[in-house]
Amino acid sequence: MVTSRFSMALFQAIAMLAFIAPALSQSAEEAPSEPEQRLERLAQLIEKVAPEAQRNAVGNVWAFTLEQRSITVVTDTNANRMRIVTPIAPLSVLTPELSKRMLQANFDTALDARYAIARGLIWGTFIHPLSSLTDEDFLSGLGQTVNIATTFGTTFQSGALSFWGGDSQEALKELLKELLDKKDEEPA
Repeated sequence: MVTSRFSMALFQAIAMLAFIAPALSQSAEEAPSEPEQRLERLAQLIEKVAPEAQRNAVGNVWAFTLEQRSITVVTDTNANRMRIVTPIAPLSVLTPELSKRMLQANFDTALDARYAIARGLIWGTFIHPLSSLTDEDFLSGLGQTVNIATTFGTTFQSGALSFWGGDSQEALKELLKELLDKKDEEPA
């Protein structure tokens, strides 16, 4: 158990560093010139959600843990974007079936959050224009990102809602049938 916890902690630390290293290397002169009020409001929200959050020297990246997930929030005023990311798993676990389910979920059950692949990892992410980001947008995006990471491999959902017309409902029905079938199996 200690080994698996250590491995997961190491995985999360490496994943977070790999993703935010470019943003951390910015000098103060290269820092975006976004109005301080917007970044400070984001800092206040993050402080309320995760008092232990660490903010980089430039002030555009925060790292913290929420629901046992490593979360990184990156802002870029030049691109007018705010991104919430959390590493989910190494890319090596991705099978064709999981790839298909991730794409289906991006269509109908991931809502505003998305599954993504970058730097040898599967990520949960939420991207929003920074200039129009409301408190509710940020908090909803944060919750959805944590939820799609948590439900990866099972229901692939960011919340209780689902966009009609997608394929995920059929996959969820199949999962429920499999689970119900297992209740009648004899223990091994």
